[in-house]
Amino acid sequence: MSDFLEVALRCVLVLGAFMSLPLIVGQMEHKAMAHMQSRVGPMKAGAFHGWAQLIADGVKFVQKESIVPAAADGSVFRLAPAVALVPYLVVMVAIPLGPFFGGTFLIGVDLDVGLFFVLAAMSVGVLGSLMGGLGSGNKYSYIGGMRVAAQLMSYELPMVLAAASVAMAAGTLSLIGIADAWEPWWLIVQLPGLIVFFTAGLAELQRPPFDAPLAEAELVMGPITEYGGMRFAMFLLAEYAGIVVLAALTTVLYLGGWAGPWSDDFGWLWSLIKIFAVSFLVIWARVAYPRLREDQINSLAWKVLVPLALLQLTVTTFVVVL
Repeated sequence: MSDFLEVALRCVLVLGAFMSLPLIVGQMEHKAMAHMQSRVGPMKAGAFHGWAQLIADGVKFVQKESIVPAAADGSVFRLAPAVALVPYLVVMVAIPLGPFFGGTFLIGVDLDVGLFFVLAAMSVGVLGSLMGGLGSGNKYSYIGGMRVAAQLMSYELPMVLAAASVAMAAGTLSLIGIADAWEPWWLIVQLPGLIVFFTAGLAELQRPPFDAPLAEAELVMGPITEYGGMRFAMFLLAEYAGIVVLAALTTVLYLGGWAGPWSDDFGWLWSLIKIFAVSFLVIWARVAYPRLREDQINSLAWKVLVPLALLQLTVTTFVVVL
């Protein structure tokens, strides 16, 4: 009975984190962009600092109609938002926040191949945008879908190579094991891998400056042009859930997870602080950098990130041997 209650509690915590953390990051993006770009709109809803912006967005999406274009592949078109969103819920099952209640780990389940599991699930999430682009029956969506496919193929390799370097240094694929093995000097030795992993993560999420698949000025909204109502909202929620997952993985792999100045009993709080700090960097990149062209995006992956990730693997090999 106690095992059943523990599993039920973990499921509730994972679902709660999935439903709350992406919304908090979305609200943070509204406020950060309002200050950085003088956008007054997100500061007005609900008067005080625009506290009701998320509520207004939710009411707006519920009121909008979700239609299926006549030229679309109906089953693929309807399934795409779920394929984009659900994998991030699955990923959160394997990401630990920190010790809790005398040694158990909050939210995370310790999988022996946890790193492999989360990277594989994140790749499935990207396929939702590809399905939306190819199944919409719209030429702009189709072009956006092809760009999604190109970015997925280009940036999956450097992301996996960078993560493999951390697994090699820790000697395990378990995310809890990697966080336990983390040492402060990894911030220096694994810095190239951190840059590669974070950059590749932005590209896989199609976040600026890697948002050529969306490119409002060229493709309207790329793969999600034909979506409206709650289906469109699911794509947005998937984007913010992806930001949370990327920030959480960056925290566990490169920033020590729950390691902090307090006792491990408060490690979950330290993890959340790091996750929101990394999420803010994702938002900052949207504001600070212009969109890259499609050829520039792929050149960056193959000419810069892949060699840098291979160099990181070489350095890590020498460090482990020594």
